[in-house]
Amino acid sequence: MITVKNLAYTYPGAENETLHGLDFNIAKGEIFGFLGPSGAGKSTTQNIIIGLLREYNGSIMVMDREVSKWGQDYYEHVGVSFELPNHYLKLTALENLEYFRSLYEGETLEPSEVLEWVGLEKDADKKVSDFSKGMKVRLNVARSLIHKPEILFLDEPTAGLDPVNARRIKDMVLELRSRGTTVFITTHDMMVADELCDRVAFITSGNISIIDSPASLKKQYGKRNVRVEYFDGLATQKIQCKEFPLDGLGDNNEFANLLKSAGHVESIHTQETTLENIFIQVTGEELHK
Repeated sequence: MITVKNLAYTYPGAENETLHGLDFNIAKGEIFGFLGPSGAGKSTTQNIIIGLLREYNGSIMVMDREVSKWGQDYYEHVGVSFELPNHYLKLTALENLEYFRSLYEGETLEPSEVLEWVGLEKDADKKVSDFSKGMKVRLNVARSLIHKPEILFLDEPTAGLDPVNARRIKDMVLELRSRGTTVFITTHDMMVADELCDRVAFITSGNISIIDSPASLKKQYGKRNVRVEYFDGLATQKIQCKEFPLDGLGDNNEFANLLKSAGHVESIHTQETTLENIFIQVTGEELHK
């Protein structure tokens, strides 16, 4: 659905490039995560792909056509939910969606349906000026879906949401993928990326350092160890910890003897790394800066 080759961009009047020759592709029905700290180039890349920033160098093919060659019909095919909500505050949620729905020529969904998807069905007739930030974020998502886009761009889709509504948005994204929607997520939240994305790209200072699935990255950079926490069996009852290589664990006599002799095993678990740890290891940069 999206093929980016040697994408470079310099903001007008700026001396230095913001993006330095990015290469990546996104398949139909894939959830692709663009991960990096603030200022890394995530939003710049997204804004170029959705046509807000022009005069880029390189090539961006979306649905077999260069982005710069698309006209206004491009927005019949793509939906965008920006991180910062932008609505008509004096209108209700329903009126906002009815208005934006009227801008599209193709088939659209019923506003009441998408409001239900994001948990705002009971607030349909409330003015958006009375919405909390989290409600506005969810209305943003609803607006991006009203015209049944083939490609959905989500910028920090769960920012400002409580756990229940964040879960609702995540489940909705997974459901959209099952229906064939391609999703491009920009975020610095590695938990969201780990849970949703089929593949992720790490971007820092306008460069992509790695692209792979979260599972493959964890296997490549994680420690294949098993950590055992156990009580020492002494009167002090102190918890002791010991790690064993996961490979050949069944034939590891020390591991077997520990299970037999330990006073009480508190926990056994593999030492799986996190995407955030991998990001720091690969890029040398913190996510939150």
